[in-house]
Amino acid sequence: MALDLNRATCGQRAGMVERLIAEGGLTDVLLRDALLHVRREVLLPHAYVRVSGPGADPIVWRLLDGTHPEDRQEWLELIHSDESILIQRDGEALDALGRGPVTGGHMTSMSTYTPLTVEALQAMALGPGQRYLELGPGPGVSLALAATITGPGLATGVERDTHMAAFAQRNLDRLGLGAAVVEGDALEGHEPRAPYDRIHSGIGVPRVPHAWVDQLARGGRLLTTLATRTPSWPGHLLATRTPAGTVEAVLRGRRRGYRPLLGYRWLNAVDYRARVTADPGTARPTRLAPPPDDAYGFWLAAAYLAPGLVRDFQPTTMTVVAPEDDSWAVAGPGNGTVRVHGPRDVWAELEDVHARWEAAGRPKRYHVELRDGSGTQHVTSGTGPKALTWTLPPLALVPRQAP
Repeated sequence: MALDLNRATCGQRAGMVERLIAEGGLTDVLLRDALLHVRREVLLPHAYVRVSGPGADPIVWRLLDGTHPEDRQEWLELIHSDESILIQRDGEALDALGRGPVTGGHMTSMSTYTPLTVEALQAMALGPGQRYLELGPGPGVSLALAATITGPGLATGVERDTHMAAFAQRNLDRLGLGAAVVEGDALEGHEPRAPYDRIHSGIGVPRVPHAWVDQLARGGRLLTTLATRTPSWPGHLLATRTPAGTVEAVLRGRRRGYRPLLGYRWLNAVDYRARVTADPGTARPTRLAPPPDDAYGFWLAAAYLAPGLVRDFQPTTMTVVAPEDDSWAVAGPGNGTVRVHGPRDVWAELEDVHARWEAAGRPKRYHVELRDGSGTQHVTSGTGPKALTWTLPPLALVPRQAP
């Protein structure tokens, strides 16, 4: 049985890598070999599948147990797919989970979907001998991949959840990669092993914690998601410390990013679907056609310059909601008109941001002034009076979880 499972998992890993290469996302040879080498089934021995639809309360889940013959095929296909793998509800212990239907709870840990992991690790330009720090490693998939590339004893993860830290360390030890998971607050980094050549945050933060910048070695790279109030328009920040010791940081919009740190509250548009359908709003003319989804530079600017908005992605219309103002805008299908509802003219704000973005030269990336992690963190698209600028919000500290 063990031999059959090993054959099956080897085949699944090979198929996963072939798919990632064919889609154009995987280009790094070292990462390709790591993906072929790391046994995901050891790190992800179970997975939750959501059964209930959006907005259901309580949520209904089904737990797949990789050791159970009735679950094995679905589990194998899932953990080698491009989906996020849901691992832990509400900080639960992970040693004796029961397979089958489960009602209630919310996910507190998952393994990020593989294309985003590949994108992040390739942006880090990992190589042998580098000291690597992972913040919020969860079950440890990207930490294991990094450890395979850097070599034993060089990859460290900081995990705030007691159960998840022990779970990940035990499974990583089974792989024999020499990676370490320490329990602690990821916002503080891990000073004992600093400085690091590469720092990767698996959690989104509203601004860069000063400890991360302080622990970055000369010539090092730091990659994180900058979380706004909306999950719709994330930004990826890549900071480098030059050989002279200064820090340069670039922010780009992306289709997806990492979930924010525990306790950070995202806005939600799904709860408004029924009301928007019943009353999409008053129609008025507009010169702004719905901007394309991949106009990431615009949408990222909108997340900061028109705060409090969240997109509800639907196939035929573009719906943007301001939940705290009981307002929304619906554009499409077709151009030339938009429907607006509520005291806040959501579309007028997007029109304004789009005009400013056009005047600034349609920037795709923004420069972030970190000042070694202290003081105010400013963002700008460039120089001159038409440049887009904003300031990153304060870092909201989240209390430690009870053991």
